[in-house]
Amino acid sequence: MMDIIIRNETPDDYRAVENLTRESFWNIYKPGADEHYYVHQMRSHPDFIPELAFVLEKDGEIIGNIMYTKAWLEDENGTRKEILSFGPLCVAPKYQRQKLGKHLIEHSFEAARKLGYDVNINFGNPGNYVSRGFVSCKKKNVSFVVPGNFPTALLVCELIPGVLEGKNWMYIPSTAADCCEDTAAVETFDATFPAKEKTWMPSQEEFYIYSHSSVVR
Repeated sequence: MMDIIIRNETPDDYRAVENLTRESFWNIYKPGADEHYYVHQMRSHPDFIPELAFVLEKDGEIIGNIMYTKAWLEDENGTRKEILSFGPLCVAPKYQRQKLGKHLIEHSFEAARKLGYDVNINFGNPGNYVSRGFVSCKKKNVSFVVPGNFPTALLVCELIPGVLEGKNWMYIPSTAADCCEDTAAVETFDATFPAKEKTWMPSQEEFYIYSHSSVVR
């Protein structure tokens, strides 16, 4: 492992983290990106968990970060369980594929357990997460929107093994990401960064397939 440290994000890091997020997600899921605006707005949302906002630093430069919001699971009796959802998870492009994302996940999961959390759920590409302990939501009986709907991209990681067994659950995400529906606000914020070209990438079609499909068997 290279000489790095992981520490909590501070206000002095905000702009660097937003820029890192923009660079990490630009043209990956759509032409351009809105994840950096989400990060900017997330910090003032009531579901944001600042204790779990970490940056990865090398030689004084922030090269990775992870952030969390609260989310919920509701069982068939209407009882809610507070859980976690992380994202964005970023590693600077030149440092990717060096297991730094794994390092951030493991560090933050340990901190999450100390705060009393036992489940993390994310929407994402399964190929990026199954080696980190995530499984299909169907295997943990976690539906989304309606009972029996198991999105391919909805992935579950039990921080305490077996904690979800024996019940059917409905996933209720935070509303923090709703800010990105304001496309004008996204564009206005993005204009405060250096101009970048928006273009199509194959990863955008891959994301479309995962985000519009479900596990049925």
